[in-house]
Amino acid sequence: MSNQEFQVLPGPSSVLFARSIAKQLNCEMVDMEFKEFTDGENYFRLISEVVGKRVLVIQSLYPPVDHHLMQLIFISKKLSEEGAFVYAICPYLGYSRQHKEYLTGEVMSLKTLGQLLAFSGVKHMITLDIHNVEGLGLIKFPAFSPSAIPTLAEYVKNCEDVSNSIIVSPDLGSSARAEAFAELVGRPYLIFEKERDRFTGELKMKFTSSNLSGSKAYIVDDMISTGGTIVKAAKVLSSLGVKEMTAVCVHAIMVADAANRIKAAGVSSIIASNTIPTEFSKVDVSKVIADHIKLLG
Repeated sequence: MSNQEFQVLPGPSSVLFARSIAKQLNCEMVDMEFKEFTDGENYFRLISEVVGKRVLVIQSLYPPVDHHLMQLIFISKKLSEEGAFVYAICPYLGYSRQHKEYLTGEVMSLKTLGQLLAFSGVKHMITLDIHNVEGLGLIKFPAFSPSAIPTLAEYVKNCEDVSNSIIVSPDLGSSARAEAFAELVGRPYLIFEKERDRFTGELKMKFTSSNLSGSKAYIVDDMISTGGTIVKAAKVLSSLGVKEMTAVCVHAIMVADAANRIKAAGVSSIIASNTIPTEFSKVDVSKVIADHIKLLG
């Protein structure tokens, strides 16, 4: 199959991202009417003919996550009923952190999300930098998570002065991303050990290093949600003499006044991708997904 046989349907949460992918793949856009009623309910009406087509539904699942998820389910179900082969393209995949039963009785929400998508007719899924790759195993159809870290690293290397800088992973879970980022920008890296109380959510940081006085730190993570991890790391880095700090992430969720909290901790700027549209979305990573789709043939 050629890329010409793909069609792109822009979900309400990712219209610009979808247009970028359609342009890179040189494929048509599916026409679907959408409106949201005053009570929050969604209305969709499929206009294009999609029987036998491979349709890429571009819909990022950022807050309000449930709202965007229901939109994806409605769209996918209708496309499937009309004879399309549905691909869910979720630049950011909500619920990806709930992939384990950490405490007895917890719901593995990511597993249920995968079941809902399967029910709605999704046959293939692509996301970027899923929080933990183990989560892909909960989805019972082909699901992939290429990384946008190389694209972010290229942006920083070309647009920032990285001399006298250190790349920092705020926890062990992000160490592989930070190491890859550091290698691409040609700078050393350091790793925090983060401990989170499963009941209270309290974060504690452990970090051992020589004096970093006068250096600049790039704190690299897959996502920034409330900003708590970045704030904790920034405070330790400041105590070690770091003079300037920048937070770099793929997914800038930015809830609970995260931006102001991060700024108050001494972080001067935030660089994020456009998986979630925010004022910090400086790096277009749609090419990462488009390139992966091209590999599908």
